[in-house]
Amino acid sequence: MDVERTALPGIGLRYEFGTERERRLGVVTHRSGRRELIIYDPDDPDSTSECVVLSGEEANVLAELLGGARIVERLAELERQADGLVSRQVRIHTDSPYDNKTLGDTKARTRTGASIVAVVRHGEVLASPRPDFRFEAGDIIVVIGTEDGVGAVEGLLAAG
Repeated sequence: MDVERTALPGIGLRYEFGTERERRLGVVTHRSGRRELIIYDPDDPDSTSECVVLSGEEANVLAELLGGARIVERLAELERQADGLVSRQVRIHTDSPYDNKTLGDTKARTRTGASIVAVVRHGEVLASPRPDFRFEAGDIIVVIGTEDGVGAVEGLLAAG
């Protein structure tokens, strides 16, 4: 799918794409953090039929609903294709020994054989985090591996 990105001087950026049903959608990201979800008029591609203004927090919730669900769908499909492979979402709590620690500090892959493949933070999906990625309380960690390995990462992030 092609996404067009346009700089809007003094405002921010506009992203636009077309849907399978031949509708045109856009998102304007303002420097202030505000977002506008735009639905273009199907009869006049230069006019909007709807514009929904979202705060930064509202945009994050919408992104989490759309993006988080999509990652879960893809992982579920992967699990169906690979016998014995499971995925789990694990939250970093404030009492986790890895709150404000890096992914590398966990040594999760070495210790458990399971992989941390993504982090969802404030509705934003951060795929393939690097070893220097620093966890924060509230992060949702996406782990993939065997049932035992994934369970071990869950225990590791909770208790060390």
